[in-house]
Amino acid sequence: MTQEKALSLQERIDSIECWLTDMDGVLVHEQQAVPGAQELIERWVDTSRRFLVLTNNSIYTPRDLQARLKASGLEVPEENIWTSALATAEFLKSQLPPERQPGRIYVIGEAGLTTALHEAGFILTDQDPDYVVLGETRNYSFEAITRAIRLIGDGARFIATNPDATGPSKEGPLPATGAIAALITKATGREPYIVGKPNPMMFRSAMNQIQAHSESTAMIGDRMDTDIIAGMEAGLHTVLVLSGITQPDDVDSYPFRPDQTLDSVADLLAYLK
Repeated sequence: MTQEKALSLQERIDSIECWLTDMDGVLVHEQQAVPGAQELIERWVDTSRRFLVLTNNSIYTPRDLQARLKASGLEVPEENIWTSALATAEFLKSQLPPERQPGRIYVIGEAGLTTALHEAGFILTDQDPDYVVLGETRNYSFEAITRAIRLIGDGARFIATNPDATGPSKEGPLPATGAIAALITKATGREPYIVGKPNPMMFRSAMNQIQAHSESTAMIGDRMDTDIIAGMEAGLHTVLVLSGITQPDDVDSYPFRPDQTLDSVADLLAYLK
């Protein structure tokens, strides 16, 4: 990298007022904090930078995730965690006109999603819902999926928190939201509107939460196909770290590039003042 480009990059980092970061592969890897992650969080807190830790996982509430991160060695304030469940609740709240509120939703999901929807003022019901909302769960029920298919067939609009087809477990991959959404789509002919990454809607809702603007916000992620493309489409400065899914040779297979590529978040500390 030339000195001119290095200075240009430093100036760009200096202009960043708000930070969004993915969680898995960026701050934690295999339930352990990535070296430099805690120092990065502390730097943001000490310098009063606005930031959010993002995750497509809709199972857990921010309080649950705070506890899980702490067990991994990371101290992240609850209010600095933003999930696809929270983004979905905020999106749906903006969609219904006043005369249709409080909205009625049939949910397939766990506490992270049901809590977010309750707190947004929705009624959770299987009777004449406005929406069927599909999120992550470890207990997919054939009965619940059948009910969702019939409700969508009767006119309920179909929403999914995220498109991930599989999730990790100690025993191997597990079917996740995207896989179950595909089943429901096959049965109904209806595609869901997906709120989570790589939909830039996830980033816009996060930025609204911390009153951020795209020209002064950066996104740190480990996946080209979700974090980086969504950050790029949302107009953010994008930082790819190689501590997770994406490896150096993978980048050339994509028709777009991150603004910055680092081995891990530890390398970002050198740019932050």
